[in-house]
Amino acid sequence: MIEYRIDRHVRILFVGINPHYGSDRRGVPFSNNKTFWYLLNRAGLLRENEEDLRTDGGLKEMYDQRFLPRYHLSFINLIDRPTREVTELKKGEEKPGVERLLRTIRTYKPRVVCFVGKVTYNKFRALPDCNYGWQENIGASRVYVMHFPIRGPADIRIRELEELKTASREG
Repeated sequence: MIEYRIDRHVRILFVGINPHYGSDRRGVPFSNNKTFWYLLNRAGLLRENEEDLRTDGGLKEMYDQRFLPRYHLSFINLIDRPTREVTELKKGEEKPGVERLLRTIRTYKPRVVCFVGKVTYNKFRALPDCNYGWQENIGASRVYVMHFPIRGPADIRIRELEELKTASREG
């Protein structure tokens, strides 16, 4: 199971929809396909040897020991139940997670809340669709919807993450 860690120093809170079985088993978000971690590294949000991110052990060590304390990044899912596909989620299953996320944002006040993919933000806001990019703030936290990291050109995602890096250092 993935353990979420957050404190008042978090700059960017990444929000996913739910874990994949493999990621849940490893205890690291997006570890089933490590592309997300490579993108974070290439955008400068992490400063890790990419070879270390390729192994489950190296990725777990970074997530457990440096993701929050060194990089001031955190992660939370709207739904904790693992699935292979997002289509396996039940309608309304996200509601307790929406309330938990709002409490988390109010309590810890991350500079930026980044929803990983439109599906996550649409579930959070109960919207039929949204645009990528900046959304309405939640309290003092800026809100961003990024492209899902698994499919599509990496350069788009790296630019988005670089934009988040800059925004998380402002103010």
